[in-house]
Amino acid sequence: MNKIFIVLLSLVFAISCKAPQKEESITISPEDLNASIDQVTEIMIHDIFSPPVASRIFAYPNVAAYEIMAMANDDYRPLAGQLNGLTSIPAPDTTKVINYDLSAMVAHMELSKRLIFSEDRMEALRDSLYTIWQGKNPVLFNSSKEYGLQVADHIAQWMSKDNYAQTRTMPKFTVDADDETRWQPTPPAYMDGIEPHWNKIRPFAIDSAAQFKPIPPPAFSLEEDSHFYKELKEVYDISNKITEEGDASEEIQIAQFWDCNPYVSVTRGHLMFATKKITPGAHWMGIAKIAARKTNSDFHQALYAYTKASVAMADAFISCWDEKYRSNLIRPETLINQHIDDSWKPVLQTPPFPEYTSGHSVVSGAASVALTDVFGENFAFDDDTEVPYGLPVRSFTSFEQAANEAAISRMYGGIHYRAAVEVGVKQGRDLGKFVVEKLKMKNSNAMAQN
Repeated sequence: MNKIFIVLLSLVFAISCKAPQKEESITISPEDLNASIDQVTEIMIHDIFSPPVASRIFAYPNVAAYEIMAMANDDYRPLAGQLNGLTSIPAPDTTKVINYDLSAMVAHMELSKRLIFSEDRMEALRDSLYTIWQGKNPVLFNSSKEYGLQVADHIAQWMSKDNYAQTRTMPKFTVDADDETRWQPTPPAYMDGIEPHWNKIRPFAIDSAAQFKPIPPPAFSLEEDSHFYKELKEVYDISNKITEEGDASEEIQIAQFWDCNPYVSVTRGHLMFATKKITPGAHWMGIAKIAARKTNSDFHQALYAYTKASVAMADAFISCWDEKYRSNLIRPETLINQHIDDSWKPVLQTPPFPEYTSGHSVVSGAASVALTDVFGENFAFDDDTEVPYGLPVRSFTSFEQAANEAAISRMYGGIHYRAAVEVGVKQGRDLGKFVVEKLKMKNSNAMAQN
């Protein structure tokens, strides 16, 4: 009996003297951020968000994460007081040890979850990362998570005042079928014009939706010697030429690579269904990821790039959509079918909103300026963003070249006139330049090191 007691006593003593398990540090890598953004992109494809709405979904989580990072990193400046209506995030509890990179990731995933429909898909990524982080250091994880959620609530309050909710209840766009100059729904789905009130969304950095109002489109005319008709005929002629050359045509490959239309409808017999693709903003977020990886950017540098690009693109959509529903210009497909060739179809399916200016052109112009500001001019890269969607890699010598190709792709695709792409890419670049000059995101010592 005494032997048993002694053995038990020895075990109790051994357990009581056992050293506590060492808590690990938690390192957040840029691939954690990439995983969150990639997950958001996949969810947006699944949920079929329009390009303007998708730009909003990208921007707010990036800003939330960036504000935490900038507060804790002296190399970066917060955007509070620089973005319209954004106030400083709450101060952290100084009695607690916080991993601010982890807090930034928590805020990013939480805001992303609130902005999409398929929340369970975002929760799956979140929970897998939470399990890893909590297993390494539960005390640090919990304090960091608590602060990340606090900041997410702060950004959500700012987000709730951008008029998005109000635009959900505004009337649909009214088509003027008697005016041949005005936009009309296009085949095969003949969808209503999407987001006709997007110019009422509060911009991030620009002063107003109309700040970068472009010159008007060429005056409508079906006279064969008019500027407008020549642009219409140019779309028709280029389309016929490259279609004859087949899928091997460089122009068709360019058009398909930059399609980025989440609204493509496919008709087979009596069935109509949608094919799902990334938006223009998602494509450029993919390019930002490529650049960040190529430069071995750390978590902070990658987040800086994503934030600057996503803010510029969000404002670019507001600016572009302001013009689209002001000029309300008819698409080439409608006029060509009515006045030139009733059997003609564009290489790409015409998106469901007015023609001028080209959304992809404006957004690509803005994104290219933002990314050039981060990574420099003549930054060569191989763009594999569209590989998951069955398209090959394309190589570019600079972000500017990529933006130019994205713009002209819309004319090759038969969905825009030349003016819409040329004026559009300038509109985007002018806006992008304003954004990068207005937003002071790095302190002078950090800029000197670059």
